[in-house]
Amino acid sequence: MPIQFREQNLNWAITSGLVLVVSLLGVLAASAQATAGSNSAASNSPATSTNETTSTNATTSSDTASVPASDEASPTDYVNWVDLGGGNAFVSGDKGEYKHQQDTNSGPFGGIDDFHFQEFVGKSGTYTMDGHAIFGDHDYDLHLDLTEPDLGYIRAGYTDFRTWYDGTGGYSPLNGLDFQPYNNELYIDRRFAWIEAGLTLPDLPAFILRYEFDSRKGDMDSTSWGQTTLTPTGSQIKIVPSFLGINETRNIFSADIKDKIDDTDADLGVRYEVDQTEDASFFDQNPTQAANALITQNDFETDDMFTVHGSSETYFDKKVTFTTGFSATTIDSSLGGNRIYGPVYNASLSPTFANNGSGFVNLGGGGSSQDYVGNLNLMLTPINNLVFIPSARVEYEGDNLMDTFQNTAGTGKGFTVTPETANTGNWYMDVTQSLENRYTGFPDWSLYSRAEVSEDWGNQAWNSVPTLDQVNLNQNWNMLGLKCTVGANWYPLSQLNFGVQYYHELHDYNYTNNLNPSLIQYPGYLRKQNFSTDDMNIRSTWQALSTLSLITRYDFQYSYVDTWSIPVGGTQAGGVESSDFYNHSLGEDITWTPLPCLYLQVGGSYVLSSLNTPVAGSAGINNVVQNGQNDYWTIDASAGFEIDPKTHFQVDYTYYNADDYYDNAVFTQPFGAGEVQNSVTATLTRDITKQVQVSVKYGFYQDRNETNGGQSNYDAHLIYVSTHFRF
Repeated sequence: MPIQFREQNLNWAITSGLVLVVSLLGVLAASAQATAGSNSAASNSPATSTNETTSTNATTSSDTASVPASDEASPTDYVNWVDLGGGNAFVSGDKGEYKHQQDTNSGPFGGIDDFHFQEFVGKSGTYTMDGHAIFGDHDYDLHLDLTEPDLGYIRAGYTDFRTWYDGTGGYSPLNGLDFQPYNNELYIDRRFAWIEAGLTLPDLPAFILRYEFDSRKGDMDSTSWGQTTLTPTGSQIKIVPSFLGINETRNIFSADIKDKIDDTDADLGVRYEVDQTEDASFFDQNPTQAANALITQNDFETDDMFTVHGSSETYFDKKVTFTTGFSATTIDSSLGGNRIYGPVYNASLSPTFANNGSGFVNLGGGGSSQDYVGNLNLMLTPINNLVFIPSARVEYEGDNLMDTFQNTAGTGKGFTVTPETANTGNWYMDVTQSLENRYTGFPDWSLYSRAEVSEDWGNQAWNSVPTLDQVNLNQNWNMLGLKCTVGANWYPLSQLNFGVQYYHELHDYNYTNNLNPSLIQYPGYLRKQNFSTDDMNIRSTWQALSTLSLITRYDFQYSYVDTWSIPVGGTQAGGVESSDFYNHSLGEDITWTPLPCLYLQVGGSYVLSSLNTPVAGSAGINNVVQNGQNDYWTIDASAGFEIDPKTHFQVDYTYYNADDYYDNAVFTQPFGAGEVQNSVTATLTRDITKQVQVSVKYGFYQDRNETNGGQSNYDAHLIYVSTHFRF
C-alpha cells in the first residue's frame, strides 16, 4: 500500500507539473502577443492574410497591401501554429486493456500536439514543416516539403508511433481459473521514414524517386493460447495467454515517370522491396504443473520483391475515356526457423528435457512466386445523364516453395529426430468482367447498377517425405462468382432524400483431389461449396426543421454456405447447409440546435447478428459446438455550449453493450462477447487572445468484460491541458 500511495502521489505531481507548464506557456504567449500587438500598432506594419487551413498556399504582394493594419489581427492572418499539451491518465484495473482500447498510454504524457510552419522560398516556392511529438504516448511525426512548381520538389518524413495490446488470456468459470504468466501491457513500435524527390519541369515528363524504410518491433498478444488441465474434471482447455515477438523491416526503392502524350496521361514505374522477418511465438504449456514446458517458435523469412507497373488514361472526347493498368511482380523467398520446448523461452534443444513435445529444428528452404495483373476500363456517355463503365481484370499467381527440417519428439532414450522434406506448388488465375451504369435523367432520381462475373482456376499441391504431419495433397479447384448490385437515390424535397441498395453475391467452388479421392483430412475431403449473400440497406436524411436533422439507416444481410464432402466412410455426402448468417443493423443520428449557442447530437446503432450451423444440434456433439450470437448496441452523444464569444464547453459520451456471453464451461470453453464500455469527456476551451487558445479536458473511461472473468476490467480518469498558439 505505501508503494502504491507513493506511485499515485508521483503521478499527481507529474500531472500537476505538466498542467502548470502548459498553463504558464499560454499565459506567457498571451503576454507576448499583447506586447507584440502594441508594437505592431505603433509601427503600423501591414498584416498578411492567408487561410490557416491551407498550409501550402501563400498570399501575393497585392493581397498583403489590401489588408489594413490593426492592433489585433484576425485569426486567418496567422498561417503557422503550435499546440502544446500535457496530462495524465489514472488507471485502476487492467492498464493493458485501457491502452489497447483508447490507443494511448496510462500515466503522464504530453508534448507538441500539432505544429505547422510555412514560408515562401524564391519567387513561387514554398517550404512547409508539420509534425507532432507526444512523450509518454511514444507518438512522433515530422513532414518536410520544399516545392518549386516550375522545377520540382523534395519531401521527407519520419513517423514513430506505438500500438498497444492487451495480453490477457482466457478464463474457466468452473473454478475461476486464469493465468497471468507475464506482463500483459504489450506494444509494437512502428517506424516509417521516407524521402521523395520529383522533377516537374514544364512540358517535360515528371520523374519521381522515392525511398522508404518501414519497421515493426515489439510484443503483441496471440490468438493461439497454451493449454492447462487444472480443471475440476482434468480435461484440457486452452486459456493460457501467449504472445508474439515481432521484428520486421522493409526497405523500398521506387522510381516513376509520368507524362501527358496528346490526350493520354501515362505512368510507368519500378519498385524494389526487401522484407526481413524475425518473428517468434511464445507458449506456456501447463503452467504450475509438472508437465510445464515453455515453447518458442522462431520464424525467419527474407523476401526480395521486384515490380514493374504502368497505367494510362486516354480522353478521346467528352463521351469516351479509356484507362489501362498492369503490374508484374516476382518474389524470391528464403525461410528458416525452429520450434523448441524447454524450461525457459529461447532454450536450446535438449534431448533430455522431460516435457519435450512435437517440434522441429534447422528449417531451411525458400522459393519464388510470380504475380501478373492487367485491367482495362472504358467509360462511355452515349447520351446525357447516362454512363456505362465496362471493365475487365486478369490476374495470375504461381509459387514454388521447398523446405527441409528435422522433426523432434520424445525425451531421453525415446528422443527422435526425423528429417523431412516438403514442397508446395500452387497457382491460380482469376478473370473478372464487370459492367456499371448510372442514369440521372429522371427528375429527383439517380439510378445505378453493377454486375460482376469472376472465374477462377487453380491448383493446390503439398508433398512431404516422409508424410508425418500433413497428408500429401494435389487438388484442383475452380470457382464461378457473381455479384449484382442495384440502387437508387431519391430527392422528393430539398430537405429530404432517400437511398436504397440491394446486392446478391454467389461463389460456387468445385474441388478435385488428384491423389486420393477418399481423403478425409481438410482440405482434401472437400468436393463442392456454395457461398451466397443477400444484402439490402436503406437510408434517409431529413432536415425536419432548420434546427433539426435526422439520418436513419437500416441494413439486412443473409448468407449461407452449402458443402459437399467425402466423410470418413469414403462416399460423397450430399449438399449440407454447413452454416447460415443473419445480420440486422439499425442506426439513427439526430442533430438539434435549439439555441444559437447550443447544439446536441445523438447517434446510436443496434445490431442483431447470428451464425448458425447444423453441427450445433447434431447427435453426439453434446453442446461442445454452439451457434454464434453477436448482438450489440452503441450510443454516441455530444453537446456543445457557447458560454460567451470566447468560451466553449463540450461534453461527449459513448456507450457499448454486448450481452452474448454463454457459460458453457460444463461442456467446453465458453465463447461470446459479454462487455459494457462507457466513456465521458468534458472540454472547456477559452480564447485568451486571437492568437492564443487554452483548453482543459477531463475524461472518464470504464470497461466491464464478463468473457474473461473480469481480468480486463478497468476505470480510468484523464486530465489534459493544451494551448493553441498561432503566429
